Amino acid sequence: MTYELKEYPDRELMMMDLADLIASELRRALSQDDRASLAVPGGSTPGPIFDTLSAVHLDWDRVDVMLTDERWVPEDSDRSNTRLLKTRLFRDRAEAAHLVPLYGDTKTPEESLDRLSEGVEAALPLSVVLLGMGTDMHTASLFPGADRLDEALSARAPALVAMRADGAPEPRVTLSARVLNDAMSKHLVITGAAKREALERAAKTKDAHAAPVRSVLKDIVVHWAE
Repeated sequence: MTYELKEYPDRELMMMDLADLIASELRRALSQDDRASLAVPGGSTPGPIFDTLSAVHLDWDRVDVMLTDERWVPEDSDRSNTRLLKTRLFRDRAEAAHLVPLYGDTKTPEESLDRLSEGVEAALPLSVVLLGMGTDMHTASLFPGADRLDEALSARAPALVAMRADGAPEPRVTLSARVLNDAMSKHLVITGAAKREALERAAKTKDAHAAPVRSVLKDIVVHWAE
């Protein structure tokens, strides 16, 4: 499994460097096309990256931003990744960016999936994708043992897949591995010894169902700090 590992002396430096790198890649994409697209994870890890990126000089009004996955909870929930994104990234200069939603106000994700998928498809291929990873070796909402993991890992997968898994308290929607791998630039950010060890295990296994992050490791840059 071929991926590039970039190690940093501390987390703060890593987050700043990643923000600068993503901004540079978006600028390059905008120099070649009318619009650029960025997909990012939720959770607490990328928050500092968003803080720095939000202040960067960029033609944000030409950038489509989406999450790599979302929990099926309303935006006022503490577990909403959309809420985090609006609080940490969609402010300052980045407030002008266009949010591609991954949540709809319906009881189940399936009821909103077609409409949400149209928005995602319109922004593809992704210019830049930033991913996270859990110690269980999931990425986005591609969880080991998830109900529609086969479909989400397929080369013919739709752009957006509804997902339920034992490790996820609520239903999710996630970009498929196909969409993630079609991105022009891929990055994975992880911290701590446990996630470093999990990454190494994922790279050694041949079973992407047991270690879904393996499905996106080819030609990705992994950014790690203790």
